[in-house]
Amino acid sequence: MSSPINPARVDFVTLRLFCAVARSGSITKGAQACHLALSAASRRLSDFEAATGSRLLERSAQGIALTPAGHVAMQHAMRLFQGFEHFSSELKDYASGVRGHVRLWANMSALTEFLPAALATFLALHPDIRVEVEEQLSGDTVRALVDGLADVGVFAENTPAYGLDVVPFQTDELVVLCAKGHPLARSRRVDFKSCLAHEFVGLNRSSSLLELTSRAAEQAGIAMRLRVQVRSFDAMCHMIAAGLGIGVVPLAACEAQVKALGLRVVRLRDAWATRRLLMATKTGEALSPAAALLVQHLRPIGALEHPR
Repeated sequence: MSSPINPARVDFVTLRLFCAVARSGSITKGAQACHLALSAASRRLSDFEAATGSRLLERSAQGIALTPAGHVAMQHAMRLFQGFEHFSSELKDYASGVRGHVRLWANMSALTEFLPAALATFLALHPDIRVEVEEQLSGDTVRALVDGLADVGVFAENTPAYGLDVVPFQTDELVVLCAKGHPLARSRRVDFKSCLAHEFVGLNRSSSLLELTSRAAEQAGIAMRLRVQVRSFDAMCHMIAAGLGIGVVPLAACEAQVKALGLRVVRLRDAWATRRLLMATKTGEALSPAAALLVQHLRPIGALEHPR
């Protein structure tokens, strides 16, 4: 049984030379096409035949012709070149960001309001990029960016973001939702301080929205009475509809539930009710081409200075 070909004895320069000689019917012309000296080309062809253990070329006064084994070698050489071209093309795609994988962490507001449409257009433009999306609290998103667990993060502006490069992302409006029969249902606009006379439905601890409303209550000097805490805006809306309290939510994130459950929207006069969402990456960390493309797609607004 013959020994398999040692890959170390065959290279792409030799395969390219072999194909050029086969096409032209001349070692001289093949060497010229590959920019090799005639003696070097002859030696490579002899070494190639020795490595295969077969005579691949018929040499005569009329020129060079392929043997039956040479035709097989030619077919495989062409397949190898095609595979290498495909390999090279795919790597170029990754280098330019056409292919790749991006880890995007974002808070509930961003994922509910803004990111679905933005990601849909991005993935339509770059179908070979995979975006892994994690819904996380704003503080956890910041930590994930610092620790390298996420490439891009979107979170509320009141979240400390040291060690990150931060830019504005979008603005959302916070409103009060209440059931039809609630005392606030007749109001069109209120101060948050007056809302503190009522019981609240809120998100779980560590939510940036809960931190924001709790801080506002503290500044007003009135304790915020949380009757129920849940994990999502959808759950908040159902609890509010059941009469368990009022809740502060991003309006755009809950519009469908407001209509479906017949909730009343009361706008807040407080300046903090217009809340900015931020997008961030780790300071000093080079983004992959795919992540850089996503950041460019999501960043319609200029850079924002942020403490590091």
